[in-house]
Amino acid sequence: MTRALRLHSFGMHTLVRLARLRFGSLRLRIAVLYASLFAMVLAVIVSLASSGLSRFAEMSAARDLAANARVFDEIIASRARQMSDQADVLARDFGFRQSVATADRPTITSALTSLESRVRSDFAFVLTLDGEVLAAHKAGVPAPDKLWARLDAGETRGIIATPSGLALAAAAPIEAPDLIGWLVIAQPLDRSELDRLVELAPIELEAQVAEAAQQPEWLSAAKTGDVFEREEAERFLYHVSDLAVLQDGVSPRLVLRHSLTQSLAAYDSVNWLLGGLAAGGILSVLALSWRVARSVTEPLQRLDEATRLIGEGREISLAIDTDDEIARLAVSFNQMVTAIDERERQIIHVGLHDGLTGLPNRKLFTEQLANVLVRRRGGDQVMIAYVDLDDFKMVNDTLGHPAGDELLRMVAEHLRQDLPDALIARLGGDEFAILIDGISGKESLGNIADALQRSFERPMAINGQHARCGASIGIAMAPGDGEDGTTLMKNADLALYRAKREGKSTYHFFEPALDEAARQRRQLEIDLRAAIKDGGFELYFQPLYSLAEKRLTGFEALIRWNHPERGLVNPAEFIALAEETGLIVPIGEWVIREACHQANMWPDDVSVAVNVSPRQFASSGLSTTILQALASSGLAPERLELEITESIFIVDINATLATLHRLRNLGVRLSLDDFGTGYSSLSYLRCFPFDKVKIDRSFVEDLGTSETGHAMIRAITTLADALGMETLAEGVEDIAQFEVLKREGCQHIQGFLFSRPVTAGEVAGLLQKGAGYQRLLYA
Repeated sequence: MTRALRLHSFGMHTLVRLARLRFGSLRLRIAVLYASLFAMVLAVIVSLASSGLSRFAEMSAARDLAANARVFDEIIASRARQMSDQADVLARDFGFRQSVATADRPTITSALTSLESRVRSDFAFVLTLDGEVLAAHKAGVPAPDKLWARLDAGETRGIIATPSGLALAAAAPIEAPDLIGWLVIAQPLDRSELDRLVELAPIELEAQVAEAAQQPEWLSAAKTGDVFEREEAERFLYHVSDLAVLQDGVSPRLVLRHSLTQSLAAYDSVNWLLGGLAAGGILSVLALSWRVARSVTEPLQRLDEATRLIGEGREISLAIDTDDEIARLAVSFNQMVTAIDERERQIIHVGLHDGLTGLPNRKLFTEQLANVLVRRRGGDQVMIAYVDLDDFKMVNDTLGHPAGDELLRMVAEHLRQDLPDALIARLGGDEFAILIDGISGKESLGNIADALQRSFERPMAINGQHARCGASIGIAMAPGDGEDGTTLMKNADLALYRAKREGKSTYHFFEPALDEAARQRRQLEIDLRAAIKDGGFELYFQPLYSLAEKRLTGFEALIRWNHPERGLVNPAEFIALAEETGLIVPIGEWVIREACHQANMWPDDVSVAVNVSPRQFASSGLSTTILQALASSGLAPERLELEITESIFIVDINATLATLHRLRNLGVRLSLDDFGTGYSSLSYLRCFPFDKVKIDRSFVEDLGTSETGHAMIRAITTLADALGMETLAEGVEDIAQFEVLKREGCQHIQGFLFSRPVTAGEVAGLLQKGAGYQRLLYA
């Protein structure tokens, strides 16, 4: 095939050179080119035929070798069966069995000698169960211990090794009536024997039986049963077969070799015949091409003129006024094709694109949206966003319409850069449409909308003047908000109307049936993002009291969100949303930094505890955040305590333990929060040595209503003490609970008994009241 491609390439270059030559007339050119084309095609055909013939010869030789290999294997197996039958006849002979049973050596020797002569065996011997070898001559008999394993396994035919080489052996059991020994006969597989087998083959072969260890590395590594080629002084085909063995420690292989070069030589005459036929065909075509060229010239002249007139847009005239028909035909044809193509491109582009920005127009956007919806996979979502630029009319009025056009072009370019995989269209005026497909169910739609919003917040300068470009965006999602393009575009437009009504530079998702809960949730996410951006959070601190030191030894940092419209928002309401959307990571980072900053202003023996959410714990930057917070605040690592819930162990316990050890290496303290509420609390304590265990408030609440509450507290404190961990009870609200916890060995207390969470400014006052707590609790 490669040869054919080279001939094709050579032929094409030859045609090009011939086309450039200036012959006396077009008729001669056509004759020469026609003959050359035919010669090129014929050369390719002959080359393909020759190549196919060679390939056929190679495949035939490989098939023949494989077939002969099977014949060889069958002949060897057949001879082994014959030998086995001969041995079995003697082994069943009553007199022979009696002589073996009585160890009558003369009789055994005579019988074995007779058997060797009948089957042309090198040697025959009897192997008794005692390991004794009885033979006419023991020279060449293998060691009995190398034969027992195969004979015990029921194998009766195979190759054995003798001093003179490998031999084909067969064994028959001697039973009188129980097994008393084995009769074994062997025939050599020497060169003469293999040559006799080769003479039976229909093709020329070379056969060899040798141990794999004695063969060359390339041959011993060859896969058995396959035909493969090897280049030596000439090309050879090889076939390797594994032979059955009757002796441990031998691994004979039958190797057949066939000369591929000699097989291919038989087809040389056919190749010469093909070459002769090709030469005769070329000569015949040269004779006929002149007549063909004469019949072609006049139509070509008329076609040339007609083509030129079509290219100029004039009426067709067949007048002939040129000397070089081929040159003018090519020029005229190219002009016509170029003109038609250019006009078609312009028509299509104008019909489907916006002339100002080059973006697709509404028609193309609608067609592409329909195609995307048809190709959408079951779990994927498609986002359709309608965009309306805010205050675009003001730009036109103050800077002029050329500036407005420039602003639209810049917006289009920004969208192309920021959303390379999206389909962006200009619907008219200052309205755009954006299509984003392949959105999985796990992706945050809010993050995608935020990225879209940021594309319109990039600074722009037009004619040296700053131009602000915000945008209101309405978003509809397929399939939730519709499964056809018309419905989705209508819903996106409705969402855009809602976004513009709620204020500028914002986005709004379409809400079917005015789903108030969905709207509130999306609004809460928007407000949460705004709070992160504008610093809308505040830390409160609840004191941690040490029973051993009888003083306040630390505070737990608790986040509070003072919403500008709703006031204080319950953490249970927004923490879950932050965890789900991933916003808990930036929120958690702020909490750690702010808690370290506040704690650094407290006395050196007062620590701060910070809750770490599962999502934040799984983030890759937690250790870096803690290091940066400690470094920037100057807080000692041992004064920072991280409270972690059992849910971190659910996903990947090995990765969780690795993260815990990294945090421990930073020098911070680690406590297991809400202990006892999960299913595997004890196993987690065994996996990692926490510094502290926080007893869940549910156990503290049971102290006043259930007798088992005392036992549970005692069990937890005893277990923690045995593991070298401190204990802290949360939710302590009265003196009675305090007394029970103190009596049961709890070391730290947290709850309204001491104080509700207070602002950072009130912490100093609580520390000063420490003596008052002592008088209250130990009065």
